[in-house]
Amino acid sequence: MRFLFSAVIAFLFFSCKSIEITDKPIRFDQERIDLTLQYLDEHYNLKQLSPVIEPKMVVVHWTAIPTLDKSFAAFEDSKLPNWRPEIISAGALNVSSQFLVDQDGTIYRLMPEDYMARHVIGLNYCAIGIENVGGSENKPLTQAQLKSNIKLIDYLKKKYPAIEYVIGHYEYTLFENHPLWLEKDDGYRTEKTDPGEEFINNIRKATKKYNWQPIPAKN
Repeated sequence: MRFLFSAVIAFLFFSCKSIEITDKPIRFDQERIDLTLQYLDEHYNLKQLSPVIEPKMVVVHWTAIPTLDKSFAAFEDSKLPNWRPEIISAGALNVSSQFLVDQDGTIYRLMPEDYMARHVIGLNYCAIGIENVGGSENKPLTQAQLKSNIKLIDYLKKKYPAIEYVIGHYEYTLFENHPLWLEKDDGYRTEKTDPGEEFINNIRKATKKYNWQPIPAKN
């Protein structure tokens, strides 16, 4: 059984040499740029003239939304929709990620890769986000998505060598005492379970040649 599992991971990695990314841009107008710069200042004390980041980690998510169109719609507008009251107090900037992976494995780039997206508390300024359509009990993540996430992370590590961490969204609070953690609002936290332990562990195993930095231990 262990040999079979290793063989599957090896197949996924070695079949990921080429990558196809489709651009499907969300709205990134001046309003969104201004809200992003405001977020960088208010949450991280980073006063920037542009929303460009230096990626140091990749954070993997699921949308918990069953379709590509509805997942895209959740990120498209510059401002948070009224159905996100739990985070509106932390800023009007809408959530998003740099990439969205559909259930069939198609990879969509939603915005410039090195622009800040609001997808992970405390770490947005240094993190590239990968959202995966689905993740609910009725719409679990797929092997096609796993394969595409591995491809995408391989691509990102080669393009941005400073990336040292690959984490699941549910692991973000483990960085609270880490030098990368810059969140100024001690009351701004949400509980996350995405993208599931098995999914992120399979990604890390398939990309272990990059010798990712270990996730900080729980306090």
